[in-house]
Amino acid sequence: MWILVAVGGLVLSARRSLRRSGTDRAPREAAGHRQAGGQPAVAVLLLAAFGVAASQTIVLAALPVLARDFEVTTPSATWLLTAFMLASAVATPIAGRLGDQYGHRTVLAAGLGCLAAGSALAAVGADAGWFAGALAGRAVQGLSGGVFPAAFGLARATVPPERLGRVVAGLSAMFGVGGAVGMVAAGPVVGVAAPAWLFLGCLAVALLALAGTARLPAPGARGDRARIDVPGALLLTAAVAGLLLTISQGRLWGWSSAAILLTASVTLVSAVVFVVTETRTREPLVDLRVLAGRRLAPVGIATLVVSVGMFAAVTLLPALAQTPSAAGYGFGYSPARTALLIAPIAAFMVLAAPLAARLTSAVGARRVFQSGTALGSVSLLALALAHDHPWQLTSAGAVLGIAYGLAFASVGNLVVGAVDAGSTGVATGMNTILRTIGGALGAQIAAAIVAGATPAHAAVPSESGYRAAFLVAAVIVFLALPAVAELPRRAEPTRT
Repeated sequence: MWILVAVGGLVLSARRSLRRSGTDRAPREAAGHRQAGGQPAVAVLLLAAFGVAASQTIVLAALPVLARDFEVTTPSATWLLTAFMLASAVATPIAGRLGDQYGHRTVLAAGLGCLAAGSALAAVGADAGWFAGALAGRAVQGLSGGVFPAAFGLARATVPPERLGRVVAGLSAMFGVGGAVGMVAAGPVVGVAAPAWLFLGCLAVALLALAGTARLPAPGARGDRARIDVPGALLLTAAVAGLLLTISQGRLWGWSSAAILLTASVTLVSAVVFVVTETRTREPLVDLRVLAGRRLAPVGIATLVVSVGMFAAVTLLPALAQTPSAAGYGFGYSPARTALLIAPIAAFMVLAAPLAARLTSAVGARRVFQSGTALGSVSLLALALAHDHPWQLTSAGAVLGIAYGLAFASVGNLVVGAVDAGSTGVATGMNTILRTIGGALGAQIAAAIVAGATPAHAAVPSESGYRAAFLVAAVIVFLALPAVAELPRRAEPTRT
């Protein structure tokens, strides 16, 4: 229910923003484009992107409850998050390439189908106490990561130029907005209903968006039907899966353990061979020359850095709020009450998304991204210095939500504006991977800092660990500012 209410608010907000964007003043010759990329089509794209992002984080705040219901350890339950991230990171660039070649609407529908099927399987697993089934369902859900590059590709191919920047900003913001709403909704859901309802909510959104794909136009396919780079896909799968596996399991297995060293070695070898293979392949899965370009490479670096810092905060805040107050800090909140505490992050991200679209048109995507980055760094610094009262966390969370919304809404325009139309799917897909990797890195860096500052055999983490983690996150986010400093002030997407 929380998810459906949030979806309704997001769609209405997006539609009002787009109506005010000046589409009624467009010339008559753009009428065909308005019909193809009209309000219903844009709403479907936003809903699809929101559903995938919310599904990724829907288990985060409920992991302790899921561990208890499945009778597994909390580290084992964490695989319910990791499985989604692994599948998404692998599927996203492949889906981007397929969309560029064979049509983005088909890929979008396939991704939403995976989200629906995986949600149903995960719900059955959760209801039956079948951990393997729920885990498999989460992996199938993760295959829906290809929805993001497909949505960007469809927007670029069908939305009129005067509206494209706003639509791209809205789609990009959905990655953060959906993730925040998913995390906030989990606490209240498991507080009043069975965990299976987490996945049934995802199923409802997936089916609603899937039904809407019938209203989408079907451009975006090339006529050449180039072959798919299977070796590149397999090597990328091994490299990305190995990296995320190392990041997510390093603390559990031990950073010097044989399993981690072997996984890291496979990751490194796969990455090197992937780079060599892609530079020598006539039709590569990922055109590294495009990704390493003077405009796209800085955007990728900035995306990774911001994701690390901001996802670290999203990981730290619930843990801090649920720490028993007897420890000298924390509030001992339940998951449901924690959700209310961090709700301003999601709420202000929803408000920031249409604002980012307008600001991008006024001052350019680069300045909007830098503004969000600066606000994010300030809010993280505030959390490092003051976290003794709930209002301090909610206030900093509100600023962080605005920062998140501005930064991730504008980065989509930076990516789309840096490549030609034929590379939109691949470029946005790889950028989405960087967000996923950055999120995993941020969560693990934050956890490692807190654990490292905690004395052995301590019952609860040390407050100094949280303080240091927030401070490190603030510095990391600040580093994104110089990464995009040399980009043109107006890096706007075009329909070329």
